[in-house]
Amino acid sequence: MNKFKVSKTINLNEIATKEVDEKAEKKLKKIRKKLSKLQDTMYAEGKYAVLICLQGMDTSGKDSLIREVFKDVNARGVEVHSFKVPTALELKHNYLWRHYIVLPAKGKIGVFNRTHYENVLVTRVHPEYVFAENIPSVKKIDDLNSDFYDNRMQEINNFEKYIADNGTIILKFFLNLSKEEQKNRLLRRLRLKEKNWKFSPADLKERKLWDKYQYCYQELLNKTSKENAPWFVVPADDKPTARLIVAQTILETLKKYNFQEPELPQKYKVEVENYKKQLESE
Repeated sequence: MNKFKVSKTINLNEIATKEVDEKAEKKLKKIRKKLSKLQDTMYAEGKYAVLICLQGMDTSGKDSLIREVFKDVNARGVEVHSFKVPTALELKHNYLWRHYIVLPAKGKIGVFNRTHYENVLVTRVHPEYVFAENIPSVKKIDDLNSDFYDNRMQEINNFEKYIADNGTIILKFFLNLSKEEQKNRLLRRLRLKEKNWKFSPADLKERKLWDKYQYCYQELLNKTSKENAPWFVVPADDKPTARLIVAQTILETLKKYNFQEPELPQKYKVEVENYKKQLESE
C-alpha cells in the first residue's frame, strides 16, 4: 500500500481524508481470515512479533478499527494496549518505559491505541504536561523547544530501530480525519443516547487546537517514518474503507516474511507411524 506510505516529506493539507470502497466490508472479511492464518503460522514459527501503532484525532475510529480488523485473529495472538494519562508509577520512569514493558512477544500482534508518539504530540500541544516527568534538564517552559522535541523524536527512532533489529515488525497508521467529519461524529455522540458516554467536554477544548495538532502530526510523520518503522496516512472519513486499508497493509507486509511452521524434529518424524498405532490401539 505504498500509496499511503510516508516515504517523502508530506503536507497534510494536501492529503485527502476520504476514500470510499463500496466493497470494503466484504473485502475485509476475506482479509481477516488470511490474517488469522498468518498469525497462527507466525506464532508457531516464533521469530517475529508485530507492533501496530494507531494515532488519530478524537473520533478518528481507532477503537472500532481494532475490533473489526482483528476480529478473526485468535484471542491469544493479539494484545491491545490503550495509553491514557501516565500513572504515578509510569512517571517515575522514562517516557518510553510504559510502552517498552508491553511490547508484543514473538509470535504475537501488539496493538497500541495511542502510542509513544503522544510524547511528541500531546506534550507538544500542552508542554506543561512534561513537567510531571520531572526531567532534570527541564526547568522552565522555554526548555521545551524544537530541539527538545527533535531529540525526543530521534530517541523514538532509535527505540523503534532497536526493537525492529530484534524481530519486531512495526507498522504505524495515522487515521487522517477531516475537521468537518469530526464535528459530525461528535454531534452523533450527543444526539444518540447510547453514544453519550463517549462524549467529553474536553473533546471540544482539544478541537479548538486542531491546527496545532495537525502541525505536530505532520512534523512527527515526516521525522519518524523509517523503512524499519513506516507511517501510513490513512483517509479516515469513511470508516469501512479506513479499516480495509489498514488490514490490507498489514496483510501485504506480513506476507513478505514468508512465515513457516516448524517441522517435527527428525527423531519424532521417524516414529510418527508408531505414535499413530499407539493411539489407535487404545
